[in-house]
Amino acid sequence: MAQRSDITHKYLRAKKKFPNVWCAGCGIGIVMGSLIRAIDKLELDRDNVTLVSGIGCSSRLPVYLDFNTLHTTHGRALAFATGVKLANPKMHVIVITGDGDALAIGGNHFIHSCRRNMDITCILINNQIYGMTGGQFSPTTPTDSHAATAPYGNKEYPFDIPKLAMGAGASYVARGTVYHVTQLDQLIYDGIQKRGFSLVEAFSNCHTYFGRLNRLGDSVKMLEEMKKNALPLKAAAKMPPDKVQGKLLTGVFCDVEREEYCDRYDALIQSLQGK
Repeated sequence: MAQRSDITHKYLRAKKKFPNVWCAGCGIGIVMGSLIRAIDKLELDRDNVTLVSGIGCSSRLPVYLDFNTLHTTHGRALAFATGVKLANPKMHVIVITGDGDALAIGGNHFIHSCRRNMDITCILINNQIYGMTGGQFSPTTPTDSHAATAPYGNKEYPFDIPKLAMGAGASYVARGTVYHVTQLDQLIYDGIQKRGFSLVEAFSNCHTYFGRLNRLGDSVKMLEEMKKNALPLKAAAKMPPDKVQGKLLTGVFCDVEREEYCDRYDALIQSLQGK
């Protein structure tokens, strides 16, 4: 395992264009740091890790990292990741996606990936808006919040990502924030180790669009609000419902054992071959 000061040099693709495409203060870079530290702690062989992404601000993350990487089409990251995992079940497959990419055009791929329970880790960066294409509202934009396509307020209800993933059958479901970095490191570390489909929601800030359109201030103010509003699940369990209402619950929502898809598929092949 590399020393912390050496991790950046070890895992970044130095010849890629830096500084990166993200706005100053964006939380996606924090998620990238958490992913790097988790992989380094696990001491995974870089040749045995594949990062898959679709389209969006978050989906640019694999471009900067020195692993096997696939930058695919909008909403289809999990479909491509499924193919990679089936072709090479021993590969550590990690999907980097956003709330729009995963839950709108990619919604069916998301729920069926959870249901199928293939050994894939999905890091879903939720900044509550479409950042790359101009600030349109997404499936996680809060009701009555403003967006470029909701100038008078969004009238749809947002997805609760952990509930959606658990209802669809994921084996491991967790949520952290880009403010609580140590916790996020651990959640990603545990998610990669979990056998089965793992979902880690990384709640992030988009001050350029969501923050500006809703007068939430700059990145620092949004992170401060994230700190105040986040509530660990264990603490929430001991509080009355009115004190939990409106809080951002963090921690591990689900960690269950279910037979993994590639194992079931291999068993089918073996049985058909008479072995």
